[in-house]
Amino acid sequence: MNEVFKEQIVKRKPSALDLFKRVGLIIAVAAVFLVSVSLIGQFAMFVTVIAGFGAYWVMGFLNVEYEYIFTNGELDIDVIYNRTRRKRMYSGGVSNFEVMAHVDDKNHSGDFNSAQETKNYSSGVTTDDTYAFLTTYKGKRVKIIFEPNEMMLKAISTVLTPRKLFKKV
Repeated sequence: MNEVFKEQIVKRKPSALDLFKRVGLIIAVAAVFLVSVSLIGQFAMFVTVIAGFGAYWVMGFLNVEYEYIFTNGELDIDVIYNRTRRKRMYSGGVSNFEVMAHVDDKNHSGDFNSAQETKNYSSGVTTDDTYAFLTTYKGKRVKIIFEPNEMMLKAISTVLTPRKLFKKV
């Protein structure tokens, strides 16, 4: 039997909100230090170190990558935080996709508007490789945005019929 396995990692681009969160965490640690010096005195460094570790831990959730794994007609999408923690965000059969098209495809925007929920597992920047698919997942119609490269698209097209997959030309 001819087995197909493809994987791809896409790094999410930091947004202005992510930068704001990082700066806010650094300011919060500095404020904890100043308050603890004036109120606690000798335990100021201990409290500041605890706050610093907490801020470092939270900042790890701002470093996000998505891994797409295509295996024999099944697509899995995992989120990876700070290159250490992984969580499965989507898993399902490509044959269950109702439609898959580029996110800017005006001919299929009506299909995608019927989704109850939208999940974005892309870099956050719309490119020629940014696609969306509509499927039923956990009892809801979900629009999932992701960025398959040409190799991943070719593998998906072996399972998904041409009437459901609309590649950007």
